[in-house]
Amino acid sequence: MEYPIAVALAEAVAALPVGSGWWYEPKFDGDRGVVWRRDTVRIQTRAGRDATEQWYDIAAAAMDLPPDTVLDGELVIWRDGRLDFAAVRSRASARGRRLADLIQRRPATFAAFDCLMLHGRDLRGRPYLDRRAALLEVLESLGPPLQAVPATDDVDVAHVWYETLPAQGIEGIVAKAETSTYRPTRAWKKIRNRMNCS
Repeated sequence: MEYPIAVALAEAVAALPVGSGWWYEPKFDGDRGVVWRRDTVRIQTRAGRDATEQWYDIAAAAMDLPPDTVLDGELVIWRDGRLDFAAVRSRASARGRRLADLIQRRPATFAAFDCLMLHGRDLRGRPYLDRRAALLEVLESLGPPLQAVPATDDVDVAHVWYETLPAQGIEGIVAKAETSTYRPTRAWKKIRNRMNCS
């Protein structure tokens, strides 16, 4: 797998898809990040830029991942029990002493939602459920700040998340077909919570 990759995206929809084979995840409000653990760690933005310096705390934690692992997810900052997108934006644009201060005062979390490579094996052609199992396996022995996002195949649970999690800054829900591969198209579906829409 060559750095950088084109990331998978989600299509905005008016309602969650339902039926057998759909899985649902909370949509965290942060910056998209792909964590590359090779000899060292690099963090790639959605656009393919290197953002390792801005997210040095996540890069340091990701050294505990097995070599030749690549994870996709969201770089987020929690503040007073809620996701703070303004803090994410401040971190992303800061440099030098100001950046070091923000990293110290407002540490980040990586909300991982996909495993693209594990032990050098490219998993992008594998179904979502296989990649999800690999993600849980690789993060099982670790803890914050590297965490897997919750996922459920119960649409009723997804609706509860949609109604109750905006208080924590969750943007909405992303739906993924359990057989879907990882590709740079809008195959995923997302519904944004009306409380988070401006």
